Amino acid sequence: MLLSTDIWVGALVRRAELEGAFAVVARKGDTRAGAVLVKVLNRSDGTARLYAEATRLDGERVWMQPARSTAEAELDSYVERAVRRDPDIWVVEIEDKQGRHFLTEAVEKE
Repeated sequence: MLLSTDIWVGALVRRAELEGAFAVVARKGDTRAGAVLVKVLNRSDGTARLYAEATRLDGERVWMQPARSTAEAELDSYVERAVRRDPDIWVVEIEDKQGRHFLTEAVEKE
C-alpha cells in the first residue's frame, strides 16, 4: 500500500526539519496521487538540485534528476514547465547547509 502524496510530503518536510534543514511545500497538488518534485538548495555553495520520482524498466521506483543544472533559476524554469503540464504536481523546497535531499527511497547517482 502506497501512502497518499500529502502524507508522504509531510513526512519528508518533517525529516528535513528534524535534521536542522528548512523545508516548505512550495506548491500543493493532488492529495492522493500527485507527482512530487523536490528542489534542494545547498546554502554552503549556492547550488541547487532537482529530484523527480521515476520508475525504472524493472519497475523499481527511484528518484532522479530531470534537469542536470545546478542553477536555481534554470531549475525554477523546469518546475514552471512541469506545473503547466501537470497541475496536480507537488513542489517541495529544502534549504540545507550540506545540500541533503532527505529522500529515503533510492536516488540515482549524480
